[in-house]
Amino acid sequence: MKVTYYLEVTSSWCFWTEPMWAQLKARYAGRVEFAWQIAQMNASDYPRSQAQCDWFYRRSGMIMQSPFMLNSGWFEPVAEGAIVAPNLVAEAGRDFGIHGDEIRLALAHAGEREGRKILRLDVAVALAAAAGGIEAAKLRTAAESPAVRARIEASTKRFAEHQVSQRPMFVLEDAIGDKAVFSGLVRIEPLAATIDAMLADTAAYAAHAAHFGGPPAS
Repeated sequence: MKVTYYLEVTSSWCFWTEPMWAQLKARYAGRVEFAWQIAQMNASDYPRSQAQCDWFYRRSGMIMQSPFMLNSGWFEPVAEGAIVAPNLVAEAGRDFGIHGDEIRLALAHAGEREGRKILRLDVAVALAAAAGGIEAAKLRTAAESPAVRARIEASTKRFAEHQVSQRPMFVLEDAIGDKAVFSGLVRIEPLAATIDAMLADTAAYAAHAAHFGGPPAS
């Protein structure tokens, strides 16, 4: 089966969910395929000021019982229709064979823990190039390319097609056609329980096929 994680690099809730994502990948290694996709937020989804960002961070930090507060120093206004630099750079990493989490995690940490200005392309590129071992000039060219922008637009459209608004979103799909969608959840229990159920159902179908084969033609 496959689990696809739809995220926004600057989202605080995506930041909080990363430990759970790592736990899922470790728990189901070799049994489940894991992938992530960018779901670019609308301009209205971002904080309107640094003070408002701090308010959101206090709320999410308290809910997560975090021993630290996230850093709003990265905040800058986002124009309507813009794809922000961290998303562009994280997606561009795929062009250099980096499909894991290292680039986007480095960007999220730099912004939300250190307050670095990751919405600025030069800052995002420098951080990502160091995290991924990529030549900065080549990474910037890829991040500014129409191909990378088109991939983000396509993955954001797939996110929207599920008619949810909250990131992170997780789409769980198995080999027998079942699908489960979780939007906004950051704790492992509901996802793990659903993965276990889907794996069990898939195994049961396989066992039945081994004993009885396919269905009769008529």
